[in-house]
Amino acid sequence: MRPSGRAPNALRPIRLEAGFAKHAEGSCLACFGDTHVLCTATVEDRVPPFLRDRGQGWVTAEYGMLPRSTHTRTAREAARGKQSGRTQEIQRLIGRSLRSITDLAALGERQVRIDCDVLLADGGTRTVAITGAYVALHAALSGLVANGTISTLPLQESIAAVSCGIVEGEPVCDLDYEEDSNAEADGNFILTGGGQIVEIQCTAEKSPFSRAQFSTLYELAAKGIAELSTWQRQALQLTPKTA
Repeated sequence: MRPSGRAPNALRPIRLEAGFAKHAEGSCLACFGDTHVLCTATVEDRVPPFLRDRGQGWVTAEYGMLPRSTHTRTAREAARGKQSGRTQEIQRLIGRSLRSITDLAALGERQVRIDCDVLLADGGTRTVAITGAYVALHAALSGLVANGTISTLPLQESIAAVSCGIVEGEPVCDLDYEEDSNAEADGNFILTGGGQIVEIQCTAEKSPFSRAQFSTLYELAAKGIAELSTWQRQALQLTPKTA
């Protein structure tokens, strides 16, 4: 029995609220149980210097945890004067995941910045951030289509992410903090809505695990991401053909 009482393949209660931030071009409050991440998208009519005059756009991300998103206060990284390696790794993961399903040429010479701010942390903040960031990105790019800035939506697929791990010998989906901190193995699975692999980060925390166990984790992740894709469509008020 999991601490939450969930079945091994069950996600935490999901909430994806598009349009949460009034002033952002796209936004989503993404909640997996007690992990809450506010994702906002900002469109800029410029690209990084290395992309100038190359006829394509860019999608990038920033990630941060609010001081009281956890049980004890964590100092703001800005106050320390530098980002941690963990923060840099996560925001790079979010950015490259979103770029993998974005037609950067169709975006034109503009940049979309995705800000992912963790309001409450209970495990899986990077997977919640990616899932919510896609909704924010979709909303922002849909706005560009609506106002005639670009002709078609430059998204080739949807994308979502979920954590899966082995806890007390049992493969389970969508780990909360209690499970994550005691897992024998855990992984972050980033897949498209159609089931294609974008990135998998899977690590043995206490002892090696078998290929068969990995296959079980992958199947749990694929099922979970299929469910998350449905939540994303509902948040964006889309049918499967327009997601």
